[in-house]
Amino acid sequence: MALSLLAAALLAAASASPRWDVGLGGLSFEQPLGLASAPGEPDALYVVEKGGTVQRVTGLNSGKPVASAFLDLRKPRDGKLVTASECGLLGLAFHPRYAENRQLFALYSLRVEGKLYQRLSRFEASGAPPRVETASETPLLSQQDPAENHNGGDLHFGPDGLLYLSAGDGGGAGDSFDHGSFIDRGFFAAIYRLDVDLRPGSLPPNPDPALHVDAEGKARYAVPADNPFLGATLHRGRPVDAGRLRTETWATGLRNPWRFSHDAPTGRWFTGDVGQNRVEEVDLLRAGGDYGWPLREGSQPFGKPRPGNAAAATLLPLFEYDRGSGASVTGGRVYRGKALPGLVGAYVFGDFVSGRTFALHGEAAGRWRLQPLPGVPGVVAFGAHPLTGELLAVSLTEGKVYALRP
Repeated sequence: MALSLLAAALLAAASASPRWDVGLGGLSFEQPLGLASAPGEPDALYVVEKGGTVQRVTGLNSGKPVASAFLDLRKPRDGKLVTASECGLLGLAFHPRYAENRQLFALYSLRVEGKLYQRLSRFEASGAPPRVETASETPLLSQQDPAENHNGGDLHFGPDGLLYLSAGDGGGAGDSFDHGSFIDRGFFAAIYRLDVDLRPGSLPPNPDPALHVDAEGKARYAVPADNPFLGATLHRGRPVDAGRLRTETWATGLRNPWRFSHDAPTGRWFTGDVGQNRVEEVDLLRAGGDYGWPLREGSQPFGKPRPGNAAAATLLPLFEYDRGSGASVTGGRVYRGKALPGLVGAYVFGDFVSGRTFALHGEAAGRWRLQPLPGVPGVVAFGAHPLTGELLAVSLTEGKVYALRP
């Protein structure tokens, strides 16, 4: 009897161990990079493909989900889509009132007159089933980019209804273009926070060549009045150009924030920030935070200190790992499903190069415990099943979406 109870206990423990299985009925995608859900559509999941397309997957609980074309940016209205290196269709977010206004936002790479840009645009869906026509595009900003790598490109609406987007340092190596230590040199190395609804009380952004304006010369978005860098006169000990200050900045000092997310129960924001050549880091984001690049790579000093530009004033990573565990962190999300109670509240993330995935469990005194999980080859993004809340992972190299299951 005791042996039977022990065997049952071991079987139960084994059945509760997480594993990644191919999800979405085994559907294949063309270089998938991300996932998004639309408010009011609990039975639909949107798969972002690097090559400029978005697939809408429905019938999630039928056992035979179906994918259909939703957005096609392979031939943008102007310029040419760029998919080389770390470029492409990088991020997608649906407006919180999508069910009413049908608005969604995308960030993608394009070349116009020989120059590379990272563009944020608003689109509108129409019809049933919904589709997006490129004619509905309204560009908000197009940041000229000096290189094809380190583009960030993630998009999320926060609980405040504001749009958050990530940008890398412009590429190269070692902050080649000297963007990481500045908040008045365009849209680089930061998380930005925009009011796309032009709410009363929000402010116009400072002029910049990246901004698109309407017929009256006004920007197509506004700056929330409580953004943390509004009125800044110094940054890392140096004067800030008030006329060029990117008041959209919410957090700064990030090399290449690849996938960030918000955890509603705790109100916390997490990101993975890809390292240079020694460490990969996970950061707990906060308004006004400076995460140290290029003064630090993770917790380690990097580059040459400048007068008044001390790394000691910047925030340390929540967690970091060296090249023995991987070489390109993929930010994840906090698990809030029901199938794996031992993971509830843990932050699950991965590494693109090694294919490893991990769970960070919060503990007392600010310590976090790392739990290795099974791998997902070429993992580039995480998401949640819109019906169950169970965790999903995207494999760029396999062209599949994986589901975390007991």
